[in-house]
Amino acid sequence: MNRVLLSSSKKEWCTPQDFYEQLNAEFGFTLDVAATQENSKCSAYFTKESDGLTQPWDAPNGGAVFCNPPYGREIGNWVKKAYDEARRQRTTIVMLLPARTDTAWFHDYIYDHCGFAEIRFLRGRLKFTDSQGKEYWPAPFPSMVVIYNQ
Repeated sequence: MNRVLLSSSKKEWCTPQDFYEQLNAEFGFTLDVAATQENSKCSAYFTKESDGLTQPWDAPNGGAVFCNPPYGREIGNWVKKAYDEARRQRTTIVMLLPARTDTAWFHDYIYDHCGFAEIRFLRGRLKFTDSQGKEYWPAPFPSMVVIYNQ
């Protein structure tokens, strides 16, 4: 198994392209709020330098927002930001997240708001990629897609 998958130092996991394309076909993303120049999924995106946590998530042309946030300790900040932005803007925001159902962020901003947040638990484990599209072994954690849509 690739040791980087188990490392807490790796926080940015690139979304598998085919998985993203399935979601994009359903939601029509126009803004990627947690990207790098190499792995951005939309022509409009925020990087670490432009800091998606401090920007308004105004998706161009009425599209949806995609977010696969860094999976470190700050992940709760991203989930709270998505929740707040969806409520403020009435914008569809789709997040790819580790299924950590025991965390405060899961309960505070997702589970306790099930009428507002749709949760899709993924069957099996995703194979995340590097910025060139090379697949890693399956993730050592389950994943979920959370959709904020009013």
